[in-house]
Amino acid sequence: MIDITCQLLVIGAGPGGYVCAIRAGQLGLDTVIVEAGKPGGTCLNVGCIPSKAMIHAADEFARLGAFAGGISPLGITAASPAIDLAKTIEWKDGIVRRLTGGVSGLLKKAGVKQVDGWARIHDGKTVVVETSTGPQRIVADTVVIATGSEAVELPGLPLGGNVISSTEALALTSVPERMAVVGAGYIGLELGTAFAKLGAKVTILEAADRILPLWDAELTKPVARRLEKLGIEVRTGARADRYAASSGTLAFLDAAGESRTIDADKVLVTVGRRPATHGWGLEELDLTMEGRAIAIDEHCRTSMRGVYAIGDVTGEPMLAHRAMAQGEMVAEIAAGHRRAWDSRAIPAICFTDPEIVSVGLSPADAEKAGLDTRTGTFPLQANGRAMTLERDDGFVRIVARAGDNVILGIQATGVQVSELASSFAYAIEMGARLEDIAATIHAHPTMGEAVQEAAMRGLGHALHI
Repeated sequence: MIDITCQLLVIGAGPGGYVCAIRAGQLGLDTVIVEAGKPGGTCLNVGCIPSKAMIHAADEFARLGAFAGGISPLGITAASPAIDLAKTIEWKDGIVRRLTGGVSGLLKKAGVKQVDGWARIHDGKTVVVETSTGPQRIVADTVVIATGSEAVELPGLPLGGNVISSTEALALTSVPERMAVVGAGYIGLELGTAFAKLGAKVTILEAADRILPLWDAELTKPVARRLEKLGIEVRTGARADRYAASSGTLAFLDAAGESRTIDADKVLVTVGRRPATHGWGLEELDLTMEGRAIAIDEHCRTSMRGVYAIGDVTGEPMLAHRAMAQGEMVAEIAAGHRRAWDSRAIPAICFTDPEIVSVGLSPADAEKAGLDTRTGTFPLQANGRAMTLERDDGFVRIVARAGDNVILGIQATGVQVSELASSFAYAIEMGARLEDIAATIHAHPTMGEAVQEAAMRGLGHALHI
C-alpha cells in the first residue's frame, strides 16, 4: 500500500464536502476527497433534488386532474389524466445522474483527487479507505469531516418491507393506495402532500400538537388548511407504535392515550435526521461533542488541531446551503485566508403546499432575545401575481428593530415564495432597513412586491392594503 499524501482531505462528498474540495482545489491546495457512494450526498441523490422533482411531478398531475371532467375557472378542460410513476422515477433519476456527473466533473476540473470507498480515521492526520482494490492510506495536513446525517428510526417501526424512509419513498414505481406518514416535519409534509396529489389516501401522524412544530405557528396555518383541502388526514398528538404487515395496519396512540389503528399499504417514517457519527472512526479522535453532533467554532474548527467539521454532522440546522457555505469557508481558511462563519442569514425553506421561507429572527425569536421590534405583514390576497397563479393564500412578514428599523428577519408562506429566500437573506446580510426595502422599486406584477409592501406596512404606510 503506497500512501497518498495531501494538504487537505475531505471525508464525504455531500454538498459541504464537494464544495470544500472544489474551492480548495481552485486555491491551489493538494486536495483529496473520499466518498463511499455517489458524489452529492443525501441531498443530491436521495433528498433535496429528487424530492423536489417528485413534488413538481405531483403538482403537474394534480393540476391536470383539476381540469378533468369539467371547466376550470381558467376555461380549461382536459381528459382524465394518468401517471406512470415508473417513468416519473426514471425522469427524476436522470436529473440526479446529470447532477452527480456534474459534481465529479467539477472536482476533476479543480484538480481534486477522488477516492471511492469507505473512510475510517486512524488519527487526526491519517485515514484508511476501503476501496474496491484494497485499503488505501491517506495522510493529510488538514482533515475535514463532512459525513452528513442519517434518517432516525423508531424502535417499534424498523425500516424494511412496507415501512420505508424518504429514500425508498422516492424510488417507488407505483402509487400506494393508502400511505401513513409518521412525522409532520418538512420531509413528511413534502412527500405526504406529493403522494396525496398522485392519488394516495394519506394520513399523517404527528406526536406534537400541530404540524411543523419547530416552525412559527402563523407560517404553518396556510399549510394546515391546504392539507385539509387536499383530503389529507392529520392526527396530532399521535404516537406511532407498530405496523402489522399481515393486516396492513399501523397501530398508534392518540392524544388521549387510546390505542388506534389505520390502514396503510406503506408507512413512511420521517421523524428527523441525526448526525452520521458512527462507522468512520470518531472514537479515534478526541473531539468535543454537542449531543450526537461534533462541536465547532465560528471557523468550523473542532477541538482537535487540524480537524474541521462541516454540514449535518455538526448538527442543526441541517441544510445543504449551510454546509456549502461552511465548506467554502474552511477551504479558504486552509489556504491561509481570514474567514469566519456568520449564521444569522441562513434561509430555511419548506417545499410544502404552500411553501414556507424563514430567514433570521421571527417575532417570537426577537421577543425571546429581549429585542424591541416592529413588524410589517402583507397578505398575498392583495398581491396581483399570487391571484393570477390562483394561489393567494399566505403572507410576507418583516421583523425590524424598533429603534433604527434594521431588518432582523423575514418570513413568508405562499406559492413560489422559496424563490424569494435569497432576497430575504440579502436584506439581512447587507444590514438593510425597512426604508431601504420600501424605497427599492420592485417589478410589477411579481411576488416580490409583497416584500416591499410588508416593509411599507412596517413603516405605517402600505399602499395596497
